[in-house]
Formats: sequence, structure tokens, C-alpha cells
Amino acid sequence: MNIPRPEYPRPQMRRDCWQNLNGQWEFEIDHGLSGKERGLQNADHLKDMITVPFCPESELSGIGYKDFMRCVWYRKEVTLSPAWVSAVEAGERVILHFGAVDYQATVYVNGKEAIVHKGGYSAFSVDITPYLNGEKAVITVCAEDDLRSHKQPAGKQSDKFHSYGCYYTRTTGIWQTVWLERVPCNYITNYRVYPDADNSAVRISVMTSGNAPLTVKAFYEGRLVAQKTVAAFRGQTDVYLELAEKHLWELGEGRLYDLQFTFGEDKVDGYFGLRSIRMEGMKFLLNGKNVFQRLVLDQGFYPDGIYTAPNEEALIHDIEISLAAGFNGARLHEKAFEPRFLYHCDRMGYMVWGEQANWNLDVTRYEAVDWFLPEWMELVERDFNHPSIVGWCPLNETWDFNGRQQCNGVHTMLYQVTKAMDPTRPCIDTSGNYHVITDIFDVHDYDQNPETFKARYDELMEKGEFDISFNCGKGPNDTLRHTYKGEPVFVSEYGGIKWDVSGGAENWGYGTGPQTEEEFIQRYRGLTQALLCNDKICGFCYTQLYDVEQETNGLYTYHRVPKFDMAIFKEINIAKAAIED
Repeated sequence: MNIPRPEYPRPQMRRDCWQNLNGQWEFEIDHGLSGKERGLQNADHLKDMITVPFCPESELSGIGYKDFMRCVWYRKEVTLSPAWVSAVEAGERVILHFGAVDYQATVYVNGKEAIVHKGGYSAFSVDITPYLNGEKAVITVCAEDDLRSHKQPAGKQSDKFHSYGCYYTRTTGIWQTVWLERVPCNYITNYRVYPDADNSAVRISVMTSGNAPLTVKAFYEGRLVAQKTVAAFRGQTDVYLELAEKHLWELGEGRLYDLQFTFGEDKVDGYFGLRSIRMEGMKFLLNGKNVFQRLVLDQGFYPDGIYTAPNEEALIHDIEISLAAGFNGARLHEKAFEPRFLYHCDRMGYMVWGEQANWNLDVTRYEAVDWFLPEWMELVERDFNHPSIVGWCPLNETWDFNGRQQCNGVHTMLYQVTKAMDPTRPCIDTSGNYHVITDIFDVHDYDQNPETFKARYDELMEKGEFDISFNCGKGPNDTLRHTYKGEPVFVSEYGGIKWDVSGGAENWGYGTGPQTEEEFIQRYRGLTQALLCNDKICGFCYTQLYDVEQETNGLYTYHRVPKFDMAIFKEINIAKAAIED
């Protein structure tokens, strides 16, 4: 039987002994949210079948149901091999992992509740050993989803029946790989990598569930370049490795080091990239070198899988088509992308910003911290080790809601917690508006006129200040709600030039689209050169890489077909920026 998405889902923490649970699961929609009362957690069967890890809205799932689903149920009978059963009887543990389930998941094993997890984008796991009974394990998942409550981050998932504007088809339930993993009684639970590029070294904090000797080895292209053995105790143990060879993670060159951990009987493989990031004045520095961020907006949607790529090749292809257009990275927009995608960003030297899907969340109330923060912390922890991630941005365009202004305390706390968890990367509190506390002042500017667009940023270049009213609402006090204080400037959304190759009447984009291909290219060239030629701007992010459903401002179609000769855009994008050395 072919298993969809068969690759190991967590590249930075790999074990040999695992079982992929993707494929056919029993499935049932629970519109009335009555499944628990009806005993579906103990049901012998559910009504339908679904292909995991694809959401029921997608065609690849075999369901293709596009309306709202308040709750969905999954059921799968798993048979453990005799070797697994014997290992469990000898004291080993079985961990059940979920890459992501949207939104609140209750997991039952053999009818008993094992875990409840809230958050549609972060991974979670549970030790199911206490619930096992011999070789058979029945795994049942109840996934509740109510994005119209405005209490859950849902990103670009439409809050109406149909997709519209820049809102697209929803995702409900399981949408990333589910797998089992067998571990010893004492095992490694996580690790953090702190690269020290200046000193050709790396500090690694290893979290363990017990006490045992810990050996950490680093390799480069198969050559052992560092090794250390220490006594490790339950909790955190720090290991500092001086590397015999220095190979920097750079744009276009991942140069990853392999890691091997041995903790008692537990063996884990991982990797890291050796690089440094810091801001200096108006400049973004990678390994001490001034680098202009030539980014593109990537929404992470797929025609057949919605939130889930149909295969690993599709993940790689999205990076390849971005590089072909002359971009060196992406804003991963309103979605936390899966670790396999980030792995390929790491491997290919492709820088990205980590973001959460805050749209549909009501940030005008302080309760939003409770709804948002725990999952955001899980995501920062999950993705901390990826060298491709060069900054964090928990929120995006926090517009007012029902006449209420954003709660500045929400922004402040999210920024402060992010910086406490990771002081090594810059953090933007909310992309676009309204900034409260931020390391970089980023703006979204969809002015389609290259001349007026350029004049705005020429003022920044000439005076060190600029009118940011274009980046605010239309109320009388909106321009007073955030002010530019001399921070580095990043135009993190611009362009969005409409170009519809399908001729659909309902298609959407920013402003008035050009009439000819030449007009499109000239508009793109004028807008982009205005930013490249400005020595006060450290980066741009063009909207967007590919169309998504009715939104037609991509350089590629939704099926990733180029609309133009990408060599033209590459020539425009790779021109030297004024701020670069």
C-alpha cells in the first residue's frame, strides 16, 4: 500500500524506529458537536474513509467537503509488530506524534482520553504506553474547529462559505503527518542549537527525560568535526562543541552539519547550520555581511491538498521557482509551514521569516494572549533550530475589530515572550500595522504607481523620516497609533500586481491591473528599483509567488506555471541594493 507523504516528518530529530500512520482512516463529520455524547470515542466504526494527512476540504483526502465543519472524527486501528510489543513489555515507550491538527484535538487510545491539544499549526505528542493493550491500538481523534468564533488563529482560511479576496478554502482536522515512535525509557525530548559562527563552535542544550551519559557528535560531509561526552540529568544539559572545520550557512549554500546524539540507549540524528544574524544601524547582517532581503510572499496553499503539499517534491519546487525569479527567501505568510519545508530551506540556503496565522483572531481583547500565545511558543520552540529562519513575526496586519482598537498589551507581550525565548533573531511585533514594539519597522505598501511609490521612500532616504499614513486606517487618530522612530525599514508587502491568465470575472488583486505584459514588467521594475536604490531600506517582500484560488497577483499560477519569462524578474531582483556593501 502506498503511504502518502511517507518521508520522516521531523528532519531535525530523527529516529530509526518509527511507523508512519498516514493513509486510510475512518472518518465522520460531526456537525452537531454531539460525537462525544454519542460515544464516537468508543465506536467500532465511523461512517466514511479519509486519506490522512489531507484535510477533508481537499480533493486528495477523498472527501472534498467545502462547507464549515464544526467537528470531525478520525479512527484508525494500528497493529504493533511483535518486536514493538516485546520492547514495550521490557520498559520502552511508544510516542504518538501529530504534525498539526486544526484546531482543538482530543486524542483517545483504546477508548481512553490521552491528550487534548489546542492550536491548529503546532505539533504535539503523547506517550501512549499506558493505554496500550497488546498489539492492537485504536487511535481516535476528535478535532473541533470554529474559526468564526474569532478565538482561534486561522490565517487566510475563509470565514464565509466561499473563498473571497485574499481568503481561501478552509482546513479542518488533521493536515500533517501522524506517526508512532518507539523510544527507550530514558530518552531525548528536544534540543536547541546556538551557533557561534565567530568562534567556529556551537552550544547545544539537550533536554532529556532521565539520567544517562550523553554523547554528541558533529559531522560535515561525513567527516567527524567535533565530539563530546558528558553526564546528562533529567531536564537540560548544555554541550559546547568546538568545530574542527568552519563552513558557514549562507544564501544559496546550506552547508549543514550533521548531528548524532546518544543518550543511554536512545539515538537521535539531527543537523544545524553555522551562521549569525544581527541588525546594525539600518542593515541586516548575515555572518557579519550586509545582506538585502529579496523576499517573496509564500502563502503555502496547494490546489489539491489546500494546506498540505501533495508530496515532498512540491515543497522543494516552491523554493526552486522562487529562486528562479531572483528571490533569496520568503515571508511564510499567515501560516506556520511544516518542518519538511523548513528543512529544504535550510538545505538550500533560503532565508524565511517565521509567522503565525493570526487572522480571524480578535486581538482587541487581552484574552487573545490566552488564545494565541501557547501555540506561538510551541512554534518558536519547534522551529528554533532552523538556520533558514532569520526572524519572527507573530502577528500580521492587526486591524481593528467591530470598532474596537487592537490591544497594545497583546503585541507587547508577544514581542517580549518571543525575545525571551529567542534573543538571537529580530522580531517584528505585527507586520504592517500597528506597531507597538518592534526591532524592524516594516510597512505594507500597495501603491501601484512607481513614481509616487518611489517619492515616499526617497523622503526616508533624504530626511530619515517618512509619512506612514498610507500604512494606517482612515480614522482621524489612526496615524497617531504608531510612529516611525528610526528603526531599520523593511517593505514587507508591495506590488500585488494583478495578472489573470484564466479570465475569471471574480478574480482579485490589488489596484488596477496592467493591460499588457510590458506594462506589468515596467510596473514591477519601477516599484522594485525604488526599493533597491534606497540606502535606508534593508529588504522587500513582493506579493506574491503564485496565485491562490481567486487571488491572481502571483508571478506563477496556482499550479506553479510561470506567467512570464522569469529571467526578466531575476535580472530585476538580483540588482545590487544601495544599502549593500
